[in-house]
Amino acid sequence: MPEETVSEMTYSLVYRHSVDDKRRVPVPFRWRPAEPMEFALVVWPKHTAGTCLRVLPPGPWAKFRAEIEAMPDIAKKPALKRMIGTNSTTMKLDAAGRLTIPEEMAIQADIKDQAVLVGLIDRFEIWSPARHAEAFGVDSTIWKQALDTMGE
Repeated sequence: MPEETVSEMTYSLVYRHSVDDKRRVPVPFRWRPAEPMEFALVVWPKHTAGTCLRVLPPGPWAKFRAEIEAMPDIAKKPALKRMIGTNSTTMKLDAAGRLTIPEEMAIQADIKDQAVLVGLIDRFEIWSPARHAEAFGVDSTIWKQALDTMGE
């Protein structure tokens, strides 16, 4: 059986973890890369339930940056780059497999003593439990409609 590479990593399921007093949250064992790598941690304000943190491994992070560079609306590009640059960081997991959430990012995402980690197939998100519950309610309706557009 071929060994799984970083680009083939699949982030699935939902995990609830405690956040310690240094704002460290454990990443599920099955989501941890075999070799150390930097994840991008981005404040993500795009859901109606509120802001969460999106965690992107190197491939999706590079693709996201390329999409920003390719934006046709050059008037909005500098503002987007400024806001992404202000509201993101890169980091490796510590020796115990945890990510440390910077204080300002934790405040924006309302993450305190508990966090919900949600797999998005090629990346994952970190939510406060209350916002995740609301997002799940919204998403559970939308995903059925989205599946209908895919056919089989």
